Amino acid sequence: MFKRIAAASLALAATGLASLLLIGGPAEAGTLSGSFYADPNSKVKQWLAANPNDSRAALIAARIGSQPQGKWFAYYSPSTVQADVSAYVSAANAAGKIPLLIPYMVPNRDCGGASAGGAPTYTAYRTWAQSFANGLGSQTVVVMLEPDSLALQTCLSASEKAERNSALSFAISAMKSRNPNAKVYLDAGHSAWNSAGETASRLSAAGVSNSAGFYTNLSNFRWTADEINFGRNVLNALGNSALHQVIDVSRNGRGPLGSEWCDPSGRGTGVAATTATNESTVDAFVWAKPPGEADGCAAAAGTFVPDLAYQLALNGIGPTSSPTTSPTSSPSPSASVSPSPSVTPSNPVGACTVSYRIDSQWHNGFTATVTLTKSAPAVTGWTLTFGFTGNQQITNAWNAQVTQSGTQVTARDVGWNGTVGTASFGFQATYAGTNAVPGGFRLNGIACS
Repeated sequence: MFKRIAAASLALAATGLASLLLIGGPAEAGTLSGSFYADPNSKVKQWLAANPNDSRAALIAARIGSQPQGKWFAYYSPSTVQADVSAYVSAANAAGKIPLLIPYMVPNRDCGGASAGGAPTYTAYRTWAQSFANGLGSQTVVVMLEPDSLALQTCLSASEKAERNSALSFAISAMKSRNPNAKVYLDAGHSAWNSAGETASRLSAAGVSNSAGFYTNLSNFRWTADEINFGRNVLNALGNSALHQVIDVSRNGRGPLGSEWCDPSGRGTGVAATTATNESTVDAFVWAKPPGEADGCAAAAGTFVPDLAYQLALNGIGPTSSPTTSPTSSPSPSASVSPSPSVTPSNPVGACTVSYRIDSQWHNGFTATVTLTKSAPAVTGWTLTFGFTGNQQITNAWNAQVTQSGTQVTARDVGWNGTVGTASFGFQATYAGTNAVPGGFRLNGIACS
């Protein structure tokens, strides 16, 4: 299932090696709360267990292996699907986490593309979907039902579309009947594919009113801010305030590469999966597409490719592990859009320089990169302090241990990057009003230019 494009594009994502410190507490949004389940038998963890001495392993483990990701049910096994689903859901329940399941079995899926397959008939699909539903237990589960089933319909006749819609509606009802706590979301493509009005029409025809809402950006690379805006437009077109959106952020940390959807280069992982989105219409940011699993160009669709995972991790913007939280403030929402130019604080004093760049910014949040350079002799073990001039509040950071008290920020190395030379780290933050450039940079007490 690796997004086709009708008027649009798709791409990959991942994150780089670092230490994550989340400053702030849980801020719930939408209708979900809690943390997602990390499958101990995921393909990335299987590869890591088999290749502990690979030079890429530490980075992949920190950026991808540590994160909860979606569990795909993409192989037609009608005799075992109920037991397979039940085992996964039961393991998540025992861990006190939310399982994220992605059933991918609709007939003629992907219109015969890189992820072709599915159940042989719609009668067989209904039987399979009922068995899938029977394994969902009774606690909260999130189901992202049948990727591409609604956004990609170019190969279907009118009667085939009607048959698919009926089958999807049946699957929703079966899952809700067996587990009233199941949150089932339908496919809405992404912000650069079908229009909001067309998407709403397709969702309605497939029974979205009986579901929790829809998901976007699955296996794609669109900026989170674009997906939020698109989702709002779809919701407005649907006119149903009870519905919400889920967004796949697993590979959107660097946004899309034009219209390329199949294993594009230079993409990066996104922010950590969370139900604390700070967006009333968005129930969760999730890692549905496991970073490193091919779209069908670098290898057969779904194959774990360590080079893909490594590049996504290297280019990623965010987490290294499931975040820990403190009870004081709330994390900011999403990965983002328009980059701002690099800014270097003026007038050098001392033997260090600092550059500060806003990488992306949206209506109430942003990500930024700080690069510090120390002229010879290099220091081993560094602490950088600086002050915001506005009301910015850091919510998480990577490649540094970061704390904030009022407007004052303290960033410390994480060991592997302790010798400067040159080092850089990044963070995500909220703001209101003007997002002014911070000042007063000091490295180990030395004023920096």
